[in-house]
Amino acid sequence: MKVLIADTVHLNDPGRIVEADLAAAGATEIVRLAAGELLADAVLRTAPDLVIVDMARPDRDGLEDIRAISRHDPRPIVMFVDQDDPAFMEAAIEAGVSSYNVVGASLPAIKPVVQAAVAMFRRYRQVEASLHKAETSLREREVVDQAKALLMRQRGMAEPEAYRWLRRQAMEQSRKLAAVAADIVAAAEEKKGGGS
Repeated sequence: MKVLIADTVHLNDPGRIVEADLAAAGATEIVRLAAGELLADAVLRTAPDLVIVDMARPDRDGLEDIRAISRHDPRPIVMFVDQDDPAFMEAAIEAGVSSYNVVGASLPAIKPVVQAAVAMFRRYRQVEASLHKAETSLREREVVDQAKALLMRQRGMAEPEAYRWLRRQAMEQSRKLAAVAADIVAAAEEKKGGGS
């Protein structure tokens, strides 16, 4: 696992060997954000498996890079901050932070934080994929229902007959049922738009 560490404040503690803690958590390579480099650019350059953002204080401007990463190339992100700020925590999690940690007098053990962040990220991605699949299925079902209604109205078919006709067309064309239905709905809308 490649880890990118950004904005190091707490992770530069000479009394702790952070690299050893990260290695125990599964890190095989650790890279640090170059001076003046934007986080999103560093992620593109290094392609890390995990990002650790270490801030002295909550910084809302720093969340823009995290949002960009989460939108275009999501990955687990661990954040350490000095101050407890519930509103900033909510904003950070909404931006894509998997693990938000307020650091007190000493840095917490890194291994469980990293493992929890990776697990939470994976779970979130599974839920997101399931939701996307359910939404797609619902949209496809709505299109099929629209196409059946059109066939029933235009050709005087009963509902089961319209569905069988759609299935037969899909099999003959080696296409998905929803794609055939979408073509029928689109053609009807085009015809309707052309006639007005």
